Amino acid sequence: MALAVNELTFKHEVLASSTPVLVSFWEPWCGVCRLVNPMLAELQTEWGGQIKLVSINADENLRLASAHKLTTLPTVMLFDQGKVLCRLDQFKGREDFSRAAADLQTVLQRVMLRYSYSA
Repeated sequence: MALAVNELTFKHEVLASSTPVLVSFWEPWCGVCRLVNPMLAELQTEWGGQIKLVSINADENLRLASAHKLTTLPTVMLFDQGKVLCRLDQFKGREDFSRAAADLQTVLQRVMLRYSYSA
């Protein structure tokens, strides 16, 4: 389940997180967002809780949306140690996210290898 994050909690929950964070920017009226959210939850489960999943309502957090130069929703970003490692956007449906999720899996595998070596 995704943790709701806002402008006040973003720095602590995302940028200062000790684990990689998958951030989903969405809006309540966005139909594709509703398709992507369960897929992100599945991805988090696949990784056994090794990644944190957060959601940010772009309507309610315009400064964050602007700071991350959102042009479309949903936008999914993978942060690690405060840096964006992967950005996924331009989804038109479930198939687009499935293709993008493969790229995300590759990036996550590289990140997790780094964490396993530092343990």
